[in-house]
Amino acid sequence: MKTTRPRSLRLRGFTTILLFLLPALVLFFGLVVAPILLAFYASVFKWNGMRGLPTDFIGMANFTRLLADEVFLGDLWRGLLLIILSVAIQLPLSLGIAMLLNQRIRGRAFFRLLFFAPYVLSEAITAVLFMMILSPTEGLANYILGWFGVDPLDWFADPSSVMMSVFIVMTWKYFGFHMILYIAGRQGIPRELTEAAQIDGATGWKVFRYVTLPLLGPTIRISVFLSVIGAIQLFDLVWIITGGGPSHSSETMAVTMFQFGFKRFQVGYASAISVVMFLISLVFAVFYQRYVMRRDLEGASTVLGDQR
Repeated sequence: MKTTRPRSLRLRGFTTILLFLLPALVLFFGLVVAPILLAFYASVFKWNGMRGLPTDFIGMANFTRLLADEVFLGDLWRGLLLIILSVAIQLPLSLGIAMLLNQRIRGRAFFRLLFFAPYVLSEAITAVLFMMILSPTEGLANYILGWFGVDPLDWFADPSSVMMSVFIVMTWKYFGFHMILYIAGRQGIPRELTEAAQIDGATGWKVFRYVTLPLLGPTIRISVFLSVIGAIQLFDLVWIITGGGPSHSSETMAVTMFQFGFKRFQVGYASAISVVMFLISLVFAVFYQRYVMRRDLEGASTVLGDQR
């Protein structure tokens, strides 16, 4: 009896846990795993998405077509451009504002709310708002530029500047989220460390450079990870504002996938694009967690191990 009772209790506990997890597992496999497997399956077929499952097997032809598709190759370059701009401009801007709003200044709670508010808005509302602000004829931006004698700009209609315009919208939409991450990370740094550095004669910049910034490392690495993944999968803002135009100059991989899958009904080819997006994101995530966030994950594992 003494040997069977603990086993029965463990079995009962395992059954209870499984029952609680079952609804989440069903949703996860039905809404995440199954679509991924279906995309892999459809990517090796020529299929219009109609009349049941695909049957016209073409092997790797869709992926070979991707390598010769100038639009898709341009999508890769535009995605890389957004990643570089986000890491080089958007995140440092968020960090600078976060450090400023961490100081004891009047109205800092209001400014935190003000800068975070754009992130709460949906992508559709943000897109429509900036379509009005950056309108070439009646937009507020060109009206203000006119005060300084600058000719009106075609923000979203000029192929040479459309990606920068999209990046401006991205920055306005998402920098508040990263700002809040940095503020939370900064508040997690013990005040004694900065005070000790100041007692030793460190100036404000040196305190930030040698104390605050290194201790913000885990938060910054998470922020970079989210920013890169978001740039790879960007869809809503671009689709509503430009639809990928003019002349594909603002298309992203997600927009191209949507165009072929739901506009041209080339679901097999669109599935191949989605598979490439998934693999790029997966490879980046694995590499980033393995080599960049390794110390952060090991530290989390150590803490969890000590709590057991």
